[in-house]
Amino acid sequence: MQHSTAYIIGFSTVICVVCALFVSTAEVSLRPLKERNIRIDRQKNILAVAGLMRPGEELDAQQIEGRFETSIRPVLIDLATGEENTALDPNAFDQRAAARDPARSSRPSPNPSKVLRIPDQALIYEVIKKGEIDSIILPIEGMGLWSVLYGYLALAPDIRTIRGITYYDQKETAGLGGEVENPNWKAKWVGRKAFDERGRIKIAVAKGPAGPPDADPYRVDGLSGATITSRGVTNMLQFWLGGEGFGPYLARLRAQAGA
Repeated sequence: MQHSTAYIIGFSTVICVVCALFVSTAEVSLRPLKERNIRIDRQKNILAVAGLMRPGEELDAQQIEGRFETSIRPVLIDLATGEENTALDPNAFDQRAAARDPARSSRPSPNPSKVLRIPDQALIYEVIKKGEIDSIILPIEGMGLWSVLYGYLALAPDIRTIRGITYYDQKETAGLGGEVENPNWKAKWVGRKAFDERGRIKIAVAKGPAGPPDADPYRVDGLSGATITSRGVTNMLQFWLGGEGFGPYLARLRAQAGA
């Protein structure tokens, strides 16, 4: 049986509308679950870089949330001044969205990390142990070879010693630049120095192997076969630890500590 052109067009239109409604409904209904999974994954990475999760330790979502709420304090700061911003709720702050919003961000100077916009406020995390700040966790991002890498850097209270680094979102080549997620490589950062005694940024990823932290404190092993990604990690640390990133905030912490 043959159908008219009008029938075929009408039938196709109905199918398209039904499918669109189904996809839209699924997207709306699943959005809260998707957002929670993203939040849990970031909390897991923060716990890991803070040393509050052992390598290979498996925790369910409830355990991750509980451990995070017990030991981590989110703090919203003004990047320009380094002062805490108490007018906004850090738990409701989306830093990526803020960076995309011209009303809540600005253009930095041209930089090798290819950071195009920086938010007026940034969300950092204080790790609390026995009522004291045990480490500071800073969000970092920058261009690698194929993608923007998003991660966290943990600094000890001396504002020099690196406690850890992790990346939670990147699309670098598996087995090459993707090795930024390799636990063995991340372990090599612990104990390195981000700054020298005069507060100058010194940390960098080497072109080849680096020595142990006590003998070679400012360098970390390069990623084999991933020179551009390695350089990207160095660039983003130089940017976010500098004056247009967390420099004012870290300077304020040093002043408070009398360092």
